[in-house]
Amino acid sequence: MNSSASASARPVAARPAFGRAFFSGTAACPIYVDHLPARAGSHHRPVVMVHGGCHTGQCYLATPDGREGWAPRFAADRDVFVVDWPGHGRSPACEELASLSTQGIAESILVLVEQVGPAVLLVHSASGPMAWWIAERAQRSVAAVLGIAPGAPANILAVLPEDREAVARLSNDISLGCPVMTPEDRPVSVGDAFMRDFWANAPRFPRHAFDQYRLSIVPESARLFNERFNIGGRGLRIGNPASLAQTPILIVTGDHDPRHPRAMDEATARYVGAEFLWLPDEGIEGNGHMPMIEDNSDAIAGRLLRWLDERGL
Repeated sequence: MNSSASASARPVAARPAFGRAFFSGTAACPIYVDHLPARAGSHHRPVVMVHGGCHTGQCYLATPDGREGWAPRFAADRDVFVVDWPGHGRSPACEELASLSTQGIAESILVLVEQVGPAVLLVHSASGPMAWWIAERAQRSVAAVLGIAPGAPANILAVLPEDREAVARLSNDISLGCPVMTPEDRPVSVGDAFMRDFWANAPRFPRHAFDQYRLSIVPESARLFNERFNIGGRGLRIGNPASLAQTPILIVTGDHDPRHPRAMDEATARYVGAEFLWLPDEGIEGNGHMPMIEDNSDAIAGRLLRWLDERGL
């Protein structure tokens, strides 16, 4: 996929009003969007919720064990827009899913943010690099960023070799995020063991609902995986972190996330000028990579909403 600014990156037609569900994004990579209007009316900034790799917007709509998700919780007093990445969930199929780039996905989300903003951009994991890139390019449309264990911009990541055996030897290196390198001739599908090791490992994860959770996991772009670990220096970068200085940013990390140790996410926070919240510092313990679906998800949502309220957002 060519992710440079071109005819393929022209947005689909903008809508004068947003229904319960609609399509946004670029012509090459349209995205499905769930719109949850504020139930009580609101003057708060809307929130655009963006999932991470191998997931869909479902992770914000409801938890695997049947509880209310972050999207309806936030929609108590603000509009919420929940995205499915291109080729994911209910977004149109993407024939080039294996080679879909991080920037290509970010360009589609950027269109939505410019349509509904100024908005709070809530991102998770592999959508972290997209948030920094979008916030730099659309400063008037991004009111704030909430990063949940977000990936760092490639500017501060080690450049890993384009050598599968060499990267495999680093796969247990927590300081590098336990990297993997995958061939880009087909999408990546992860198995139960991977999910249990990296996403469903924490004490707060509703393990009795694992079978429901595993059914929500979808194939992913191999290129995105490789870019996420900055293999060959191909990760998504920003031009100047100072461009984010006027954007309120909060990065939130739990204590049982094997790919996001405290030092890693603190380094990301320093680089992008963010506040950093290590959940155990507020007595919130046992969370892993998926706090939006873990059994204390309501408490964490409340903490995020308080941060927004304190800033008049």
